[in-house]
Amino acid sequence: MRVIAGEQKGLTLKAVPGHKTRPTTDKVKEAIFNMIGPFFDGGIGLDLYGGSGGLGIEALSRGVERMIFVDQQKRAIETIKQNLSHCGLEGRAEVYRNDAKRALQVLTKRGIVFAYVFLDPPYAKQTIKNDLAILANHGLLEEGGVVVCEHDRDTMLPDQIEYAVKHKEETYGDTMITIYKYEKGGNLE
Repeated sequence: MRVIAGEQKGLTLKAVPGHKTRPTTDKVKEAIFNMIGPFFDGGIGLDLYGGSGGLGIEALSRGVERMIFVDQQKRAIETIKQNLSHCGLEGRAEVYRNDAKRALQVLTKRGIVFAYVFLDPPYAKQTIKNDLAILANHGLLEEGGVVVCEHDRDTMLPDQIEYAVKHKEETYGDTMITIYKYEKGGNLE
């Protein structure tokens, strides 16, 4: 794994030891950022199932101002911190060990509004619909905010979840990428 583009282009990233995480491949990561960017001019991001931190670090390298990383595994948190340090990005990141639901509750209380959110939960525990509904209903997304969902290609997500409207969808092998945009004035069904 490596940082594909931006300020930290070419730097290698460590994977989380063990088999509990499934790192996003460089090919899929490049496709994601071609779909939503490829470069950014600030904004705050959330990498809710951080793993090694690869998606959030890529976003920081490409111009996102600040990123919050969350994962419930101790080894993942250690790996994210090591990768941020290796890339010189510690000052632009917050890293928390927590489960996704509790993390979203805390972030709601803090009043943070995100421009970019990455949801890549374990395929066996697909919580994307619930996570997306919480993000949309609790004011955690800015108008036009982008939510990137990485999931098994057999998991079909709806065209709209609350005010988050499906924008793009692509399949890469066993992986599907679904992009939602937050549209407060969106057409609810």
